[in-house]
Amino acid sequence: MSTAYWCVLIAALLPYVWIAIAKVRPGYNNRNPRAWAARSDNYLVQRANAAHLNAFENFAPFAAGVVLAQLAGVEAQLINQLAIAFVVFRVLHGLLYVGDKPPLRSLAWLGGFACAAALIVLAALRAG
Repeated sequence: MSTAYWCVLIAALLPYVWIAIAKVRPGYNNRNPRAWAARSDNYLVQRANAAHLNAFENFAPFAAGVVLAQLAGVEAQLINQLAIAFVVFRVLHGLLYVGDKPPLRSLAWLGGFACAAALIVLAALRAG
């Protein structure tokens, strides 16, 4: 089960990877970083900031899915496989977001969402 927990940690840290990419740009203002990113006309800053926000949005369902699946007694190997797949999809999502590849980015988002949803569904089926 520790593999899935490591994946939760990686997923928790991913938003900070994407925002770090945004903040290493010239003109970064740490006094008001959110306003700086919102006002930025730098396309890379905008995309990395959006990847950052999206990573936060997708973390909670994934982390909940891992915990629920474990508590419900879903097979540990299956939880680990879905957790690894989620992290792979989310890393791809961020890279494709920053790299401006919308169709592939959407597919990566869907893959990650499907993994998180599968964990929750498996937990619900097992608990029911």
